Amino acid sequence: MTQTVLITGCSSGFGKASALTFRSAGWNVVATMRNTDQWEETQDSAGIFVTKLDVQNEATIHQAITLGVERFGRIDCVVNNAGMGLFSVFEATPMETIKVLFSTNVFGPMLVTQAILPHFQANGGGRIINITSGSATVPDPLMSAYSASKGALHCFTEALQYEMQSQNVTVKIVEPGFVASTQFTQQSQQTANAIPIPPSYQAYVAQRIASFMGEPPKDYFGTENDVAEAVLAAATDTTGKLRFLVGQDVKDSDRMRRAPSTEYDNWRNSRFAPR
Repeated sequence: MTQTVLITGCSSGFGKASALTFRSAGWNVVATMRNTDQWEETQDSAGIFVTKLDVQNEATIHQAITLGVERFGRIDCVVNNAGMGLFSVFEATPMETIKVLFSTNVFGPMLVTQAILPHFQANGGGRIINITSGSATVPDPLMSAYSASKGALHCFTEALQYEMQSQNVTVKIVEPGFVASTQFTQQSQQTANAIPIPPSYQAYVAQRIASFMGEPPKDYFGTENDVAEAVLAAATDTTGKLRFLVGQDVKDSDRMRRAPSTEYDNWRNSRFAPR
C-alpha cells in the first residue's frame, strides 16, 4: 500500500524539496503551507495534495489532517518542517518577536503532533520527523532566541521518542546545518533588519558577520536536496537511529559538542568570543 506523508512549510526550502523527494520515491504527499498560492509545482499532481496549514492556527492543523485522510485514506508520517529564523541582538529583540518564534518553532510542532496522534493510534502506528538545527545543540551567538527554540524542539523530540514507542509511533530528528540556498536565510535577515543594533554591539555583530564571509571547503554545507534525502531516510529507517545530521558543518560541531568540556569550551572561545 502506498504510504502518505504530511509535511508542513512546503512553500519553499526544505519542505518543498522534501515533498518532491517523497513523491519521487512513490509516496503520496500532503504538502501544507500557510498560503497555497505559493505552490507552483505541477509535476505528479495526482500524488501531491496541497492544502492550507498554519502551525499557529490549530483549526487549520486539524482541517489539513482531515482533508489529507479524505484524499489518500490515511497518513503514515508527519514532517514538522515549518519554521522561522532570527538573527539579532537579544537585548534589542522585542519579546513579541520571540513569542512568535517559539509559537512557530516549538508550539506549532507540538500542536501538529498532538493532532496527528489519535489518527496514528487508530492506524496502529506512525512516524513523526521534526526538523531541528545544528543551533539546537551548539547554540550560536546572535541567534540566542532561535537556538533556544530549536533546542526546545530537539529536547521535546528526544524525550518523546520512547514515550511514543509505547504507542508504536517512531520519532526522528533531522538536524541541518547552514544551507545557503533556502529562503529561510533571507527571511531571517529581513526579520533582523527590523531590529536595530545597539551601538555597543556593533563591533561584535560586524565580527560575527565577517566570520561568515570566508569560502568554505567544497561540499562543506548541505543543500535543500540533502536535507530532503535525510528526511526520506528518517521516514524509512528501521535501525532505531534518532538523529540525522545534514552537512559537514553540523557534523563537525556535533563532534566538538561530544568532546571533553575543556576542549569544547576552547573551541567555542576560538570561534565565538569577541576579539
